[in-house]
Amino acid sequence: MNDHDLPTVYRAYIDCLTRQDWANLGQFVHDDVVHNGRRVGLSGYREMLERDYQDIPDLQFNIRLLTCEEQMIASRLDFHCTPKGRFLEVPVHGRKVSFSENVFYAFRDSKIAEVWSVVDKAAIEAQLVSRA
Repeated sequence: MNDHDLPTVYRAYIDCLTRQDWANLGQFVHDDVVHNGRRVGLSGYREMLERDYQDIPDLQFNIRLLTCEEQMIASRLDFHCTPKGRFLEVPVHGRKVSFSENVFYAFRDSKIAEVWSVVDKAAIEAQLVSRA
């Protein structure tokens, strides 16, 4: 796969997440995927995503920025959602929050093999303090 195809694959992956189409997640994610330095495998990655949707029922992945180089994707995802309880150890408890995630993906065999993700926790905390 060349780097011109990766954005198309990535957008299809995001669509798979949005539809919660867990049966087809393996089309996009490698069997031995690593997330933030921890080997979680496809089943662990799926469990993490399913848990995200349980904790945040209105979760939607919105691509704000996307760049691609060789076998790497860098993306900034925007979220506007309502976590049910604690999110990233922050007591959100059903309040609407907006935040971004910066995430890098390394592809192998046309699938996501490694993910590095950083969520803007400070943005969430600032919103909750300003509403207190």
